[in-house]
Amino acid sequence: MTNGTQAQEMYYTRAGNGPVVVLLHGFPDSGRIWSRVADELKNSFTLLIPDLPGSGNSPLAAPTSLADMAAGIKQILDKEGITKAIIAGHSMGGYVALAFARLYPACVAGLSLIHSSPMADDDEKVKLRLKTIELIQMGGKESFIKQMTANLFAPGYASAHPGVVAEKTAMGLSMSDEGMINFYRAMIHRADNRAVVHEAAYPVQWVLGSEDALIDYRKILKECHQSYINFVTLYIGCGHISTIENPEMLVADLREFCNYCCPNRS
Repeated sequence: MTNGTQAQEMYYTRAGNGPVVVLLHGFPDSGRIWSRVADELKNSFTLLIPDLPGSGNSPLAAPTSLADMAAGIKQILDKEGITKAIIAGHSMGGYVALAFARLYPACVAGLSLIHSSPMADDDEKVKLRLKTIELIQMGGKESFIKQMTANLFAPGYASAHPGVVAEKTAMGLSMSDEGMINFYRAMIHRADNRAVVHEAAYPVQWVLGSEDALIDYRKILKECHQSYINFVTLYIGCGHISTIENPEMLVADLREFCNYCCPNRS
């Protein structure tokens, strides 16, 4: 038990050498979503890539909050003998990264939020998530995933890469109903973490997409300047998933950010 949270053991991979970077996936993904990015970054950094509970190779043993997931990340760092790391999260993974930064600020060398937000769900978003939970419980997972996946990509990218969209859809459908519902409930109950980034004693990175249908970059830009040290990039023509839509630029931006966070690397 850690700060009122219960860590659940998670499957993870470790690759590369150098400063440690934890890559946290979003919903409904697994650590595989980072493959294009990890292949490049592992040449310069030690990458820890978990499957959050209920995704990939990590079963959902019990209802798990974002704070519980953060405690699981701390458990991985302790197991690896790591006291400080750069924590990067895509979408829901950013929510987990923020929960980690709230619970374990001394362990954070840098915080990267990729198509994510420090704000809690508003009432409208909560209602939409509750409707989605009800839909999944009634057997509507397939229709939900197909519609949601189409909205993850910028329209131009989706029309030009139907095979990629189909692959991403299949990845989402591989998640269990229970896993999806748990992630949605965890997101509904997450805290507002704007104070975490406003008061951060470490650099904060923000990666945004101009055609992101899930995260309004204009709202996030109002929060970015509140942090003491910020790296902000707006990807023109990109949707919600630059790990697939623009991995080359994301690799370059992550490398620049991580090098800044670790100036004394050998």
